Amino acid sequence: MPIPNDRDALSALLAGAGFVAAREEADELLARARGDDVLLAAFVARRLTGEPLAWIIGSVLFCGVEVRVDPGVYVPRRQSEWLARRAAERLPGGGVAIDLCTGSGAIAKVLMAERPGARVVASDVDARAVACAAANGVEVYRGDLFAPLPRELEGRADLVVGVVPYVPTPELPLLQRDTLTFETPLAYDGGDEGTEILRRVLSDGRRYLRPGGALLLELGGGQADALAADLARLGYAGVSVLVDEEGDIRGIEATLGDRR
Repeated sequence: MPIPNDRDALSALLAGAGFVAAREEADELLARARGDDVLLAAFVARRLTGEPLAWIIGSVLFCGVEVRVDPGVYVPRRQSEWLARRAAERLPGGGVAIDLCTGSGAIAKVLMAERPGARVVASDVDARAVACAAANGVEVYRGDLFAPLPRELEGRADLVVGVVPYVPTPELPLLQRDTLTFETPLAYDGGDEGTEILRRVLSDGRRYLRPGGALLLELGGGQADALAADLARLGYAGVSVLVDEEGDIRGIEATLGDRR
């Protein structure tokens, strides 16, 4: 099938294949191909399989910051931008932030841009993600959640933030058709109720946060209610549920109280 190399025709082709942001995607593909019709055809063929656009063009704009995204690495979602912006608000100019399950390093990179005087560290279990985040200039460590982080950060973090896996295992088949065709379930699977990793972050985060430090985690559905007892038991206060402009629950924000 010939691939059109003008914006309107390419937009129509993508829209016909079910891509909702067809015009924007057409612009990005055309810009990335730089007039090379063979390259454009290869890009479009990949996109029509459902491969993430960010993998094809090599980057995504997140909170106005260009973030490199390598093939195989979790693509930061627009719905997570609120988390990054709120995290930047909670991070002091000379503070310390920890970004868990960093993926491409998108949130960490936004924090670095917004708070250039702060120290921002990140972790991820996936080797491809760690390499990608490092290429984005992030101080990143490979390992499970807090485990690989420098011990010197214990009790010093002003902020712990993360888009950790929170999809209940039984609901993984309900994700968008192409999601798990390309991205690893590791980025999504939060256990039977979706709260397994979230609870680990709540517990282990106490060792790294200073009293008064902020915890911000993306989650969904009724998970905020499911975590309420854990938050209270672990000494978090000022807990608030964060919702988007449509009223959908997107996360929680909490402040660690005095350990005494």
